Amino acid sequence: MGSKRAKVNAVIDLGERFLLFNCDSYTSSTYAPIHCDSKKCEIAKGFGCEGCYGPLGPGAPTTPVVTPLQSIPGYYCILRRIRRGHIGLASGTTGILGLATIQISLHKEGATKLSLPDMFSLCFPSSGIGKILLESMENLSLKSSYFTIGRDGIGGTKISTVKNFTTLHSSIYKALTIAFVKAASYMKIKSVNAVAPFRACFSSATISAMSTGPSVPIIELVLPGNDVSWKINGANSTFAVNKNVLCLAFVDGGSNPRTSIVIGAHQMEDNLLEFDLNSSQLRFSSSLLVQNKTCSLL
Repeated sequence: MGSKRAKVNAVIDLGERFLLFNCDSYTSSTYAPIHCDSKKCEIAKGFGCEGCYGPLGPGAPTTPVVTPLQSIPGYYCILRRIRRGHIGLASGTTGILGLATIQISLHKEGATKLSLPDMFSLCFPSSGIGKILLESMENLSLKSSYFTIGRDGIGGTKISTVKNFTTLHSSIYKALTIAFVKAASYMKIKSVNAVAPFRACFSSATISAMSTGPSVPIIELVLPGNDVSWKINGANSTFAVNKNVLCLAFVDGGSNPRTSIVIGAHQMEDNLLEFDLNSSQLRFSSSLLVQNKTCSLL
């Protein structure tokens, strides 16, 4: 935080409205106070505002002011001196990261500035470093006709064990690729030159590993029903073309394919599929890797 990029250790509080930091814990040449009667201060919906009688800047006594947070341009956080004994901060922390549902919350401002839905997720580890993620669920805008089968048998979706990778109608492929690359960039994943037959490829060095494969944006095939979707994690959505390059494992099926979506074998690896011919239903598990299982261990 601040122009000198000072590290701040903060307590995460889902019910707290503000970001509160000890003003003495860092210095900033870009410090810019927001006056108590300003619109930006009004948005914060504070419960008190005291004046500063010394030089303006971090460290001024009990001054609720506002200053830009560099990681999200235009985001403002409230700063004021914190007495650990008064509000009971954990040892080693110098502030509070509030995540309540208000206009100036981290997730709200992040969503606004980065053009994302107002969503976030928390992952608390038993040891090591956890994560707070501002997430993006990008619904693709596609023609509904792609997903229905016409009288001529064209359209719809099918499953194929002889296709290596899922093949998509060009319009679907383009929309998916753009959304995936955009979401990957938010995760600091670096794009590299494409390797045929794929068109979206990434540097493996910028992608971490998880139990469900490479840590990349999750793709969901949403189906009719109550929250029914086939989640495609990194192990199934990507393919390593070499030790340095990982590609989105979907291919362009052209602008006039007989079937709009053909789900290939790579996307079915370690997914349990049950074909109920009596009821004409397909049941699926999504990736068994989520449960630390594989098809070979069933």
